[in-house]
Amino acid sequence: MSWEPNPEGFRADLEAKPDALGSLVAVLRREGSPWRAVPARPSRVVLLGMGSSRFAADVAAARLRSLGLDAVAERASAVAAHPGGPGTLAIAISAGGATRETVAALARHRERGSFAVALTNEPGSPVTEAAHAVVELRAGLERGGVACRTFQHTLALLLDLEAYLAGLPREPVLDRIEAARRSTSELLERRDAWLPQAKELLRPGGFLLAPAERLSSAEQGALMLREGPRLPADACETTDWLHTDVYLTKTIDYRAVLFAGSAADEEAMGWMRARGARVVAVGGALPGAEQTIDHPGAGVPEVALLSEVIVPELVAAERWLEQRGR
Repeated sequence: MSWEPNPEGFRADLEAKPDALGSLVAVLRREGSPWRAVPARPSRVVLLGMGSSRFAADVAAARLRSLGLDAVAERASAVAAHPGGPGTLAIAISAGGATRETVAALARHRERGSFAVALTNEPGSPVTEAAHAVVELRAGLERGGVACRTFQHTLALLLDLEAYLAGLPREPVLDRIEAARRSTSELLERRDAWLPQAKELLRPGGFLLAPAERLSSAEQGALMLREGPRLPADACETTDWLHTDVYLTKTIDYRAVLFAGSAADEEAMGWMRARGARVVAVGGALPGAEQTIDHPGAGVPEVALLSEVIVPELVAAERWLEQRGR
């Protein structure tokens, strides 16, 4: 199925996030782990994807490594890629199930003896054909044609995978997904209070910064600004920003979203204050930020990971609607 991306549908998809995530949690509680057909002790885990799928995979792989598991996230298009083979758990992430690079990468892994899993919103899609097991995102149809609920559900299910592979209690993970549902709902309900200012601050586009553990929020947020309203936007890890992107604050009208939580927040804000950058802080007050958007659970990494991206997503939806004169 294909459809033309549209801003009305995108905004409606965002508004449906809390209900969709709540339904996912209910299914996970009722039916148990969707990963139970997957080997519980693989020698290594390879997560494959492109775009939003890779953003989520990068964060998930880092979390698995922090627990002592051998895990890597790769662009499915990579030529210098992990060879796979017996003992490898290869998980291909594709919301629509037809991303050709991801389909080909999973097929290659299966041919080489990896246990192949498709994480997708479309059961029966091409990516499932090479899979030993399929895990459904259960995000519903995204009528706006933009991956937003599927991105949130990908992160949620990868957190569930983490508990499964690391042998951790599952209930705390489900509780945090439920807390993220509430946080997302609260940000939506309060949008009239924060969205107009954020939309104006990011009118020319912007740069999005986040700590490494939640870099997907910055990457997805920047993609939403590019994909819908076609605004110039890019993402950077907050500490790395001090070594790479700080230079731009001296030469352009610098606008930024800073997802709070990095040890480098204050240093980054120091440069931005000194050079007159205009900053939207999400998840915590930062001295010098022109706007602060807080939300319940912002201090819990998993809750923030799942919920905070709704801020740039809503900005993108509203700017896109403006461009269409609606």
